[in-house]
Amino acid sequence: MASPVARGKSPSTSPRGKEQSASASGSPRHSPSQSAGAATPLAGLVAGDADNPVPVQVDTDAYPDDPADVDSTYGSDQDSAYTGSITSSIYNYQYENGRRYHAYREGQYVLPNDTQEQERLDLQHHIWRLLIGGRLYTAPLPPPDSDAAALRILDLGTGTGIWAIDMADEFPSASVFGVDLSPIQPEWVPNNCRFHVDDYEDEWTYQEDEKFDYIHGRALSGTSADWPRFYRQVMNNLKPGGWLEMQEYDAWIFSDDDSCDRAPWTMEWVDKLDAASRLYGKQINVARYQKQWIIDAGFEDVEERVYRIPIGPWAKDPTLKELGKFELTHMQMSVDSHTPALFTRVLNYSKDQADVLMEGVKREFRSRDLRLITSYRFIIGRKPLNA
Repeated sequence: MASPVARGKSPSTSPRGKEQSASASGSPRHSPSQSAGAATPLAGLVAGDADNPVPVQVDTDAYPDDPADVDSTYGSDQDSAYTGSITSSIYNYQYENGRRYHAYREGQYVLPNDTQEQERLDLQHHIWRLLIGGRLYTAPLPPPDSDAAALRILDLGTGTGIWAIDMADEFPSASVFGVDLSPIQPEWVPNNCRFHVDDYEDEWTYQEDEKFDYIHGRALSGTSADWPRFYRQVMNNLKPGGWLEMQEYDAWIFSDDDSCDRAPWTMEWVDKLDAASRLYGKQINVARYQKQWIIDAGFEDVEERVYRIPIGPWAKDPTLKELGKFELTHMQMSVDSHTPALFTRVLNYSKDQADVLMEGVKREFRSRDLRLITSYRFIIGRKPLNA
């Protein structure tokens, strides 16, 4: 499949064009999150057509002159917290290329579940929340303290369970359920939060009186072999008028200048990552298709909000600068998580070959001369009342 744009470069108007800067862009025509306390426009939100974003304004003084003054996040990976030793062996987990993977339905999911990966997921949770002003969702749910807040909520691919736990805290009268292939969630959770080991690729077996008011999925791209079927199951297990929210990121790298052309390791990585995932049967670079799949499944009031985050602290906008620092760390961790299984199992890379590629990509992410960008998406849809 062709990349969204050639070599990852974002097709955009000139900075001298008529559109305002991305950091000053307003909310969409209708913002469903306003009921959840939406405030001022958030940096990074794409105005208008997401395929024609306004370039991110660059802070040319983002990096100090003395390399020794640069935060350790942007230095070598050798001494960073997330490259430490892996946790003690847990019986029945699978170990491969120095990473730990789930045992239930072995091979269904290609990302690890070890401590290093759990740190990445929790960091990404922080990034998702920063993007929408600290909130957990954009769907128009009732206020947490209202009589209508006794919701049944399902979190698909819950991971460490951090989103489900935060939702259970925010909605104390709701019942929050999280499902995942890995039992890596904490034992001590709010009384209204429950976790189950399950595979949402299977046939869902919830009873009629167990349907949900709100179903949430985050970063599920690369986990389903049949998205139309996935959304049919979501539709069938929502109450009439219930909401779906998918929070996804594009498994691709973009730039407003020629940075992608000057990042050969990175562009080789995303290209082969997508190719390997397609050969594996669960393509990872599908975030841009989710909105249409949700519409095709019969959902109403479908809306998408797209955010662009710089990789590194090089943006002028202070919020984007802060997000860029976190995203730089997160993307380096993502390289370590996403590469080993797909490249060694599908593309027949040796561990050494994969390691060389990963270090080349992370080095480019840390480069002061590159202006690389990632994209995050929030997509909501409502089940028709007469469905």
